[in-house]
Amino acid sequence: MLELNINNEIHQVDAPDNMPILWVLRDLLNKKGTKFGCGIGQCGACTVHINGQAMRACITPVVVAKNAKITTIEGVDEKGQHPIQIAWKENNVPQCGYCQSGQIMSALTLLETNKNPSDDDINNHMSGNICRCGTYPRIKQAIKQAAAVLANNEGDK
Repeated sequence: MLELNINNEIHQVDAPDNMPILWVLRDLLNKKGTKFGCGIGQCGACTVHINGQAMRACITPVVVAKNAKITTIEGVDEKGQHPIQIAWKENNVPQCGYCQSGQIMSALTLLETNKNPSDDDINNHMSGNICRCGTYPRIKQAIKQAAAVLANNEGDK
């Protein structure tokens, strides 16, 4: 049995150490927000945070997350009120929506390290996340909008 901290909740799972986190989340814990895309860590649909770092859940063995904090899309803000979630909606980013949880999780790690990302910063950071619908201009705009809101919120403190 492994004890995992997922979205600040402790879960006991009976999984082999080499089982990908994605399957633990989706199949054992019924957390369906993290998506299966390519299965080889190339598309970014399965992106989660492990101790604040964006990781591909489809290729990361669950043993890596032992004694770590896992954050999934469900753990961002369950009411959808985080600035990145609001910006995503206001900019009509999703079309099919399949890649969006991974896109948001990657965008969050960018905004943690870069409070005012340039177009190049966004393109470089988000290059590992594929959107088959091609909503890249809206993704970029949503990230910039969320960055501005987060900067403004910091200034209010």
